Amino acid sequence: MANQAGASSSTPLEPGFEDDENDMYGAGSGWVEARTSCDHLASLSSDLAHIPTPDTPCNRCQHPSENWLCLSCKDVLCSRFVNKHMLQHFHQTSHCLALSYSDLSVWCFACDSYLDARVIMQLKPVSETAYILKFGEAPPFRSVECSKGNQADGGASSDS
Repeated sequence: MANQAGASSSTPLEPGFEDDENDMYGAGSGWVEARTSCDHLASLSSDLAHIPTPDTPCNRCQHPSENWLCLSCKDVLCSRFVNKHMLQHFHQTSHCLALSYSDLSVWCFACDSYLDARVIMQLKPVSETAYILKFGEAPPFRSVECSKGNQADGGASSDS
């Protein structure tokens, strides 16, 4: 078999199974690796501690679910799976950062990627606020990602 250069083992791949390695690592299952940085964070609203509640309907069509929060102007608009109002909002305003009220993920339309709100410090406050509004309690990852005795949460230190 002449076309084995890309295979990672000495066993040739059977026809139709070329993507098994990608499937094993999530590419075929829809697994997405969230970015840990984004060049568009300057567009974030200066007040993301005060946001609409997760049950807020779309500002344009009043659809009650699958809504996103624009992290620039705080409009709540429906997803591309409903009436695409958040996508239209991005095209009309260039507001590229949005938080899903369904799963609390953060998406950057300009990067065409999810962002890791647990790692990107500018996103942690809105992510935590949305979690509290949705579930009525602080997120379990709240202080796990803090480094060097974050003074914002009382300067709690580790006894290890």
